[in-house]
Amino acid sequence: MAQKNIKLKKQKEGDMDAKIVMDALDVMVENPRCELEHRTPFELLIAVILSAQCTDKRVNQVTQELFKTHNTPKDFVEMSQEELEAKIHSCGFFRNKAKSIKSASWDILQRFGGEVPSNFDDLTTLAGVGRKTANVVMAVAFGGDNFAVDTHVLRVSNRLELVKTTDPNKCEFELCKIFPKNTWSKLHYQMVLFGRYTCKAMKPECEKCVFNRSCPSSRV
Repeated sequence: MAQKNIKLKKQKEGDMDAKIVMDALDVMVENPRCELEHRTPFELLIAVILSAQCTDKRVNQVTQELFKTHNTPKDFVEMSQEELEAKIHSCGFFRNKAKSIKSASWDILQRFGGEVPSNFDDLTTLAGVGRKTANVVMAVAFGGDNFAVDTHVLRVSNRLELVKTTDPNKCEFELCKIFPKNTWSKLHYQMVLFGRYTCKAMKPECEKCVFNRSCPSSRV
């Protein structure tokens, strides 16, 4: 990991310079990508639903087996609630997630011709799909400009004082004001991976971070 230090500048009180933050994240996370393994927009949707309160590593372990036999909306509609719960049990909140997956699969078949909708508003009408999930699917599956806010993005944004809120939706809207639209999807995954591997919740590795001498929350 690069040891270069980048000085954070402020456009005005409380606002970090967007260009500096983007340059720093380019140093820390050169090739950001979604770590949820998938082959289709539908597989991605299922994986993101399962990822709530669960690690991507665990989700990938579950879907590696699940998608061998069930990878279409029809498959999940025809699967019993009990069987699905058993297959996704280790992801946590398995009953609610199973209900959401079956309901979303039914709607995709009945309302969208068996295809995951490529429209943000349509996506959010599906069970288990909030703004974060819809933003991830739009950005990764359909190449849209979307800024999904998960726990990592929320933590990093607050530690850098880009935002001052614990509300993911407010965080999303504030970040979208700060950064150019064509950078949103890339920045989302840069912040996710930066938060997952460097700016960790419990033991942030500040000594490895390019922000370490300027970050308002640095422990160096």
